[in-house]
Amino acid sequence: MIEKQLRKYIIPNMIAMTSISCYILADTYFIAAAQGANGITALNLVLPVYGLIFAIGSMIGTGAATRYSLSKHIGARDYDQYFTNALIWTMIISIIFVFAGIFFPGVILKAMGADQTILEIGHTYTRIILCCTPFFMMNYSMTAFVRNDGAPKIAMTATLISGISNIILDYIFMFPMHLGMAGAALATGMSPVISMMICMIHYLSKNNTVRVIKMLPSLKKLISSCQLGIVSFVGEIASGLTTMVFNFLLLKLTGNVAVAAYGIIANIALVGIALLNGVAQGLQPLASEMHGKKEYDQEKKIYRYSLLLGIFIALVLIILILIFGDKIIRIFNSEYSRPLARLANQGIRLYFVGFLFAGINIVTAGFYSAIGKSKASSLIAVSRGIILIILFAFGLSWCFGLTGIWLAFPAAEMTTLCLSMLISKTTMKKHS
Repeated sequence: MIEKQLRKYIIPNMIAMTSISCYILADTYFIAAAQGANGITALNLVLPVYGLIFAIGSMIGTGAATRYSLSKHIGARDYDQYFTNALIWTMIISIIFVFAGIFFPGVILKAMGADQTILEIGHTYTRIILCCTPFFMMNYSMTAFVRNDGAPKIAMTATLISGISNIILDYIFMFPMHLGMAGAALATGMSPVISMMICMIHYLSKNNTVRVIKMLPSLKKLISSCQLGIVSFVGEIASGLTTMVFNFLLLKLTGNVAVAAYGIIANIALVGIALLNGVAQGLQPLASEMHGKKEYDQEKKIYRYSLLLGIFIALVLIILILIFGDKIIRIFNSEYSRPLARLANQGIRLYFVGFLFAGINIVTAGFYSAIGKSKASSLIAVSRGIILIILFAFGLSWCFGLTGIWLAFPAAEMTTLCLSMLISKTTMKKHS
C-alpha cells in the first residue's frame, strides 16, 4: 500500500524536523533560566539571521535532493552531480556569513533593533552562530540526500541525536561551565556536526548511491535545485522574516517585554511548523518517484493522505494550546513576570488558530515542489510565508494594535488557503 510506504518517509522526517525545533525550544528555556526576559529578547532578535542561514541551506540541500531524485527516475545522465554541486555552493555562500560573524556581529544586532543592554547579552551568541554557518548549511544537504537515497531512518536518527546532544550541551555549557549565551551558541553550532557524522554511516555503506565527483560549481544546476527548494526556503525564512517584522512592530508598540512574549510564542510555534514541514518533506521522495514513473493515481493518494495528516496535526496543536497554553508559557517565564505572561497568553491563542490553515498550505506547497510544479509551490509558499503575513502584520497592527499582530498569522494563512484551493483546481485537472 502507498500509505505504508509513505509512513516510512513521513514519520522519520516528522521526528527529525521536530527535534530541530525542540532544541531551539531548549535554547529558549535555558536562556530564559540563565538570562531572563532580556536573554529571550536577544535570542529573538538573532532568530531572523539564524532563519536566513537555515533557509538558504534548506533550499539548496532539499532542492538539490529533489532534483536528484526526479532526474534519477527519468534516467538523466547528470543526476549524480547535484550532491557535489550542493556542497560546493553551500560552502561558497557560507563564507559571507562567517565573515559577518567575525567582523560585524554588533552591527547585525543593532540592525535587528537591539539596544545597548541586549547588545551586550547577544554579541557573542551572534558571532558564534554566524561562524558555524558552514555546518548548518552543509548538514541540510547531507541529511536530504540520505533521505532521498532510501535511508530516511538514518536521516531521522542523525537529526534526532544531534538535537538531543544540543539540549545536553546547552545545559553543560550554560550552567556547570557558566558560559551563558556563548554556551548556548556553541551547543547549537556543534549539533549539525554530530548530525553529519551520523549521516556518514549511510555514505560509507554499500547501500549508498550518492557520490562526490570532481566538478566545477554549476550555477545552472544551483538555480534548477533552488527552484524546487523554494518551499523549504520559505518554510525556514518565513519565521525569520516574520520575527523581524513583528519585533520592530512590537518594540514600537510595547517594548522589550512584548518581544520576549513573541519570542516564546514563535519558538513554541516552531514545533508545529516543524511537524507540518516534516509531512511536506517526508512525502517528497515517494511523490517524486511516482511522478517520474507517471503513476498519477498513486501521486494523488500521496497528496490526500498527507493532507489529512497535516489537518489532524493542526487540530491537535490548536487543542493543546487552548488547554495548556498558560502552563507552557509558564515554563519559559523564569522571572514570573506578569506583563510577560499576560501578553504571551493573549497572543498564543490567537496566533495558533492559523495552524488550521497552515496545515493545508504547507503540505500542498510541499507536494507541488515534489512533483516539479515549482511555480505553484513557490506562489503558495511565498504568499503565506512572506508577502501576506508582512502585509497583515502592518495593516492589522495599525487597526487593532497588539491584537492585530497576533492575528496576522491566521489572516495570512486563511488568505493563502483560498489561493491554494484555486491553484489546486487548476493543477490537479492536468492529471485527471
